Amino acid sequence: MNPLDPVRIGVVSVSDRASSGVYADQGIPALQAWLGSAIKNPVHWETRLIPDEEAGISAALIELVDVQHCDLVLTTGGTGPAPRDVTPEATLTVAHKVMPGFGEQMRQISLTFVPTAILSRQVAVIRGKALIINLPGQPKAIAETLAGLPQAHPPVHGIFAAVPYCVDLIGGAYIETDAAVCKAFRPKSAQRPAP
Repeated sequence: MNPLDPVRIGVVSVSDRASSGVYADQGIPALQAWLGSAIKNPVHWETRLIPDEEAGISAALIELVDVQHCDLVLTTGGTGPAPRDVTPEATLTVAHKVMPGFGEQMRQISLTFVPTAILSRQVAVIRGKALIINLPGQPKAIAETLAGLPQAHPPVHGIFAAVPYCVDLIGGAYIETDAAVCKAFRPKSAQRPAP
């Protein structure tokens, strides 16, 4: 029996072509693989594969937070400047608070690899007791964004190190991570003794 809190995570892949079966979705498996290796808690997954439609994306996010009670919702895809890329708009529509530091850091990480990282419009928001984060669409970029570049000189922090404490602060589950994959940062006053 796992003594850690169960955590509910929504994973949303936004893609016209994958959702219509033109090709297999890579976003959901990439997110589940990375999160599954990083998080020690038992995870209940809620997955959604949907087209690039703003109203549909917003509806999926609301359902995952308000009905399924996810602590964390991660989206992949639909964050560029193309006309069909509307994930950030759909996310901001459902937001109670905007968390701009996540988007700033995601672009900083991606700029280490490609100058077109500045074209990304990823956002992170809070809705109720859930954190919602837009991630890149490519599996390699998803992992780099979440984990950062710990071997770089100087090291570049990934965004996931800040996610568990953010979820704590908004009243969600206490998420424990495997430090070998991603060491969560919490002030000493917010840390629980190891089970």
